[in-house]
Amino acid sequence: MTRRGILAVVNSIYDPLGLLAPVILPAKLLLKDLCKEQSGWDEDISEKHAEDWKGWTEDVTYLSNFQVNRCLKPADSRTHCFSAVAPLLGCLRVCLWHRILPVTGEQARQEALFLVMGKSRVASLKQVTIPRLELTAAVVAVKIDKMLHQELQVPLQPSTFWTDSTTVLRYIDNDTARFKTFVANRINVIREATKPSQWKYVRTTENPADLPSRGLKAKSLAQSRTWIDGPSFLLNNECDWPEQPMQRKESLQNDPEVKNTATVNTIQVEEDKEPMNKLIDYYSEWHKLKRAVAWILKLKRTLQQLKDERKELSRTIIQAEKTLKSKAESEIIKFSQRQQFNEELQALQKGKQVSRNSQLFRLDPILQDSILRVGGRLNKSAMPETAKRPAIISKHSRVATLILSDIHQRTGHAGRSYVLAQLRRKYWIPQANSAIRKLLNKCVVCRRITGKVGSRRWRTYLKIASCPINPHLPTPGVDFFGPFDVKRGRVQSRDTACCSPALP
Repeated sequence: MTRRGILAVVNSIYDPLGLLAPVILPAKLLLKDLCKEQSGWDEDISEKHAEDWKGWTEDVTYLSNFQVNRCLKPADSRTHCFSAVAPLLGCLRVCLWHRILPVTGEQARQEALFLVMGKSRVASLKQVTIPRLELTAAVVAVKIDKMLHQELQVPLQPSTFWTDSTTVLRYIDNDTARFKTFVANRINVIREATKPSQWKYVRTTENPADLPSRGLKAKSLAQSRTWIDGPSFLLNNECDWPEQPMQRKESLQNDPEVKNTATVNTIQVEEDKEPMNKLIDYYSEWHKLKRAVAWILKLKRTLQQLKDERKELSRTIIQAEKTLKSKAESEIIKFSQRQQFNEELQALQKGKQVSRNSQLFRLDPILQDSILRVGGRLNKSAMPETAKRPAIISKHSRVATLILSDIHQRTGHAGRSYVLAQLRRKYWIPQANSAIRKLLNKCVVCRRITGKVGSRRWRTYLKIASCPINPHLPTPGVDFFGPFDVKRGRVQSRDTACCSPALP
């Protein structure tokens, strides 16, 4: 007898409903042992396995008269699914019974249990923990029950699932723990198809699914009331069913299937609620920022005009006027100064001088139209008003970066001195030289124009080219060939040619 022959005999038994699972399981376990020993498909099995196989083949002949009575049509029936695991044998099993409730009256009937189907599966050769095997058996029970509800053309009530593993019950009832991938995937399958209230606990001694794991002889299978008629406690009232354990809600902190929780410290950052800050950070060009603020100011003015009239706002798009852009520029500068020079503004508004410790003290700042400007003695100068009293802007503000970038681009990417001269006509940025130098270093166009040309590194000469005693053509030759018919203009002649390599 070989491994191939045993597999052919076992697969030849037609039992799609698994009613003979307790008898077929010993043969499957025998095949598993042969796989562990890595015996060939056509090699003779050992004497011990041969004796076991002979005893199984003699016993399986008694299945010819095996019968199971079933009734699946009553609508007021409920399916009970039992699952169990045999760790020593490395197998799991599932069985389903229909519980038909009693009815009185003309169509009176007694309460009864009918075996619907069974399923036994041999575990893989890879070592798996007992809780994982029990959870896998529960998943098989859920899948079989789902298939049964889809295939039967009879409306069935929600099924009840029984297991003798309190660990599986704790996994199903838990909503807070983060399990490892193997357990988490199977719990998701169970929770999607069933509710935790459908799962109940049964002792191993009362679990009928434990019969296929132990294996039964074919003679004793027909006489097994537990396998054919189902567990007797299902015929009692629900209050007399097995008592449910109280530790289903216990903590799973020390369970090896629970992922370790990591402690993370977070810092809550308050969001800047100033809309002007959002605009300044959003736009990367000075003229676009002014145009956006100008549109906002125009919308504000229009809404104020329509406030009393209660008219709808027209959607006609009108280009922002130049004066409105100038006002938008003033609003941006005021906002930037309130953020950077708030103390200086408050002192000047109160009629006081700027503190000597302020960086603006040497500029003798003044307030003009609520804008902080440079003071001085140029009141009677013929210079433009903005050049005599330039607005002060901090070099650390985003507005200063946008202004310098705009001047640099409008002047055709000019150098530091020219950009500084153009800046002084309207604005004053303390330590402007360093800010301009930083801008020029980041300008891609300027770096491309003013960048140094890379020097070429010549590789070392080859020995054959640099050694005079070993020329590259030590043996020159000469070759004559021709004649050829050569035509120069209207003159045709016959010429010969001479070819020789370059001499060292």
